[in-house]
Amino acid sequence: MSNEFLGLLALYLAILFAAGPFLGRYMRRAMEDGSYKLTAWGRPFERVIYRLAGVRADAEMGWKQYTIAVLAFNLLGVIVVYALQRLQAYLPFNPQGVGAVTPDSAFNTAISFVSNTNWQGYAGESTMSYLTQMLALTVQNFFSAATGIAVVFALIRGFARQSSATIGNFWVDIVRSTLYVLVPISTVIALALVSQGVIQNFDSYKEVSLVTPVEYSQPKVDAAGQPVLDAQGKPVTEDLKTDKQTLAMGPVASQEAIKMLGTNGGGFFNANSAHPYENPTALTNLIQMLAIFLIPTALCFTFGEMVKDRRQGVAVLASMTVIFIAMACVTSISELQVNAALSGLPVDHAVSALQAGGNMEGKETRFGMAASALFATITTAASCGAVNAMHDSFTAIGGLVPMLLMQLGEVVFGGVGSGLYGMLVYAVLAVFIAGLMIGRTPEYLGKKIEAYEMKMTAVAILVTPLLVLVGTSIAVMTEAGRAGVFNPGTHGFSEILYALSSAANNNGSAFAGLSANTPFYNTLLAAAMWFGRFWIIIPVLALAGSLAAKKRLPVTGGTMPTHGALFVVLLVGSVLLVGALTYVPALALGPVAEQLQGAVTAIAK
Repeated sequence: MSNEFLGLLALYLAILFAAGPFLGRYMRRAMEDGSYKLTAWGRPFERVIYRLAGVRADAEMGWKQYTIAVLAFNLLGVIVVYALQRLQAYLPFNPQGVGAVTPDSAFNTAISFVSNTNWQGYAGESTMSYLTQMLALTVQNFFSAATGIAVVFALIRGFARQSSATIGNFWVDIVRSTLYVLVPISTVIALALVSQGVIQNFDSYKEVSLVTPVEYSQPKVDAAGQPVLDAQGKPVTEDLKTDKQTLAMGPVASQEAIKMLGTNGGGFFNANSAHPYENPTALTNLIQMLAIFLIPTALCFTFGEMVKDRRQGVAVLASMTVIFIAMACVTSISELQVNAALSGLPVDHAVSALQAGGNMEGKETRFGMAASALFATITTAASCGAVNAMHDSFTAIGGLVPMLLMQLGEVVFGGVGSGLYGMLVYAVLAVFIAGLMIGRTPEYLGKKIEAYEMKMTAVAILVTPLLVLVGTSIAVMTEAGRAGVFNPGTHGFSEILYALSSAANNNGSAFAGLSANTPFYNTLLAAAMWFGRFWIIIPVLALAGSLAAKKRLPVTGGTMPTHGALFVVLLVGSVLLVGALTYVPALALGPVAEQLQGAVTAIAK
């Protein structure tokens, strides 16, 4: 582990934890207090929105009504995003004249951006018009993040209230989270990015001449977008040469800001945050990393304030931080190494002769190993999916960490709202396990955890492993699934496992070696993204409704404290044991086997 990495990690956490309490307190007041002075500027807009939508702001919802509102709102989003992609050739703000997106890709993208996954099987700058980027993708970046915030506030109210039949009003929650939280902060971030060189315009693309012509190879695809295979079933590549380069323009900074703040991750460009127009400097890289964890961190403090015990929020945040630091350090150590099997040299000469600074393959030199390793850990700990390096080029263990962070359910800070409600589900599981050990009915924040709550907890925890493992099995057993694998063997399996882990956990990052923009993968991943998002939200809201209806029990000598070091250890253990052990066999077939193969090959050489 390098001093550069440790210094960057310390700086990152220091800024994050300094800003978290202030933003957390602001979010609680902005969402719950209709007379808060700092949101007075937006109340006229808020009232107009309610009037136009026919919403009564003072009418609260039970959990079933809240759930129906969430599903209806997001289904409408899918329809709008799909329609804009299919009709973009006839709509304005399309200076490059890009045509309609294919039906399967448009369907996948609509599900992806509505579910806060932002998986991109297409190249953004050559597929989407400016109007689609702004009105479909950027707008959904706001709404999908606002949905996550709304759901976590509903769950927190379930813990904070007693003998209540309601958990809030979804329409009020989504308006306030967008108007008072997401829009102001993303505006500040966008201006900061523009000041550092991130572009923001409506210009046509620029074509420039190269000083030296470039020769390159790329996989060959047929008219349907499927990889072309040779007689042995291996992908066919084609050699190309060019002396021109097209520089894409567009409204990038505005999308980049909410992409990071809302833990969305969908880039304007195919290279995402590795592209110099999206992420040009070390400062923009730090800003983007801070934006990813900013709201998830603040929500922990919001949680503590709403349940009237700040120590509860600190305990949850401490659990997240312990896992995050450990995972970040493993990624850094792994990427400082070089797999000697790749070099063809003796083990003791591999690092010095090949990559003295560590594994720099697939990384931007303007960021280096430390910033790339930290970014990869952050983006997969949260449900963001933005990348500033190609995870496909990481070492076997370096690639395992981002995959495992997603498979834990992305509760290590996690997505905006979704990370905290996922961790609170694990907290319910942790107190249930503790109750079994001491023979006492489990309680959390004064609420009894009974059979119904544990059923909802089990559903929320088991949905994503089911989607990941079944989806991976389908992909490796079918010809259409195997056809997208460019790298054979264990690494190819890792690419498929990573893709399903990313989709079902609503992350959106990818091992780039998988050709996933095919009808098969567009359909399979869309199903994983939709059910991975809403099959968790439904039991979480059911849990919120059940908890809100319960009476709060007084603290007694037998009540387990849920704000100290012991509970942090129990919560971390629950996440690692339940979350990680589910995937051990699959990981053994992918990155673990790849690491062992590399070690054996290196020893043989």
